[in-house]
Amino acid sequence: MDDNNPVDNLRKPPWLKVKANFGPVYTEVKTLLRQLNLHTVCQEASCPNIGECFSARTATFIILGDRCTRNCRFCDVNSGKPSTVDCDEPARVAEAVRKLNLKFAVITSVTRDDLSDGGAAIFAETIDRINRLGSGCLVEVLIPDLQGNRQSLDTIIAARPRVLAHNIETVPELYDTVRPEADYRRSLELLRYVSEKGNGIIVKSGIMVGLGETLEQIERVLENAAGAGCEIFTIGQYLAPSKKHLPVRKFYTPDEFEELKNMGEKIGITHVESGPLVRSSYMAHRQSENFEAKRIR
Repeated sequence: MDDNNPVDNLRKPPWLKVKANFGPVYTEVKTLLRQLNLHTVCQEASCPNIGECFSARTATFIILGDRCTRNCRFCDVNSGKPSTVDCDEPARVAEAVRKLNLKFAVITSVTRDDLSDGGAAIFAETIDRINRLGSGCLVEVLIPDLQGNRQSLDTIIAARPRVLAHNIETVPELYDTVRPEADYRRSLELLRYVSEKGNGIIVKSGIMVGLGETLEQIERVLENAAGAGCEIFTIGQYLAPSKKHLPVRKFYTPDEFEELKNMGEKIGITHVESGPLVRSSYMAHRQSENFEAKRIR
């Protein structure tokens, strides 16, 4: 594929158009998050599904501030010097979960390479606070690589989230361009470690497509993820947040996403969620339900 022929200046295909859904429930959820001084990936990463998720009373909470210590070229989250850790944040997230009556909560964070544990203690406290509500709310965490610190990973595992996700994001051949401060093998080892030590925790990962990868490269990533014990895998279309970010090299069709789904499940991943607007946390409860249904067959 010609790297000098980005397609961002072309009209997005019809399957990428999202109908706005900003009704009263959306406003209510947004107001509650502002009152509790909480951040969501829906807002920080300019997610195209924000209206649908907020209106369904779901949100993916970003803990540990809104400033990332890394500067990945695909991401719309702000980077720079992070704020001081807010030790009251886990309690506020739990309060939002209670007030929204959530049955499935997704918790993620910016990358905090400035912290010795990468923020693992705050992740664990947030999981524990939600579990102690006694509401039966299941928790999925989407974590950074913690710089490969297994002690930090053990802290999160010990808090017993239902799902532990860590996104590979792209094929290894594009890491230097897309996420130069990350390491493909380190991410695979994180997934493998959770699979071996998690004692039933569901292992999840995912990638974006449209950055210039080849089908053969995607297939190798799926093989590597399956080999590392990944049980749920998401594949979605990369959309450049601005002209300052990496350009889109290809818009995949719905049929191509279906082919990728079939490829991943044939390789051995129990459930692959693949589609133009699929994101790691988009309707995550449905991904887990589909996984559970397939596992018990």
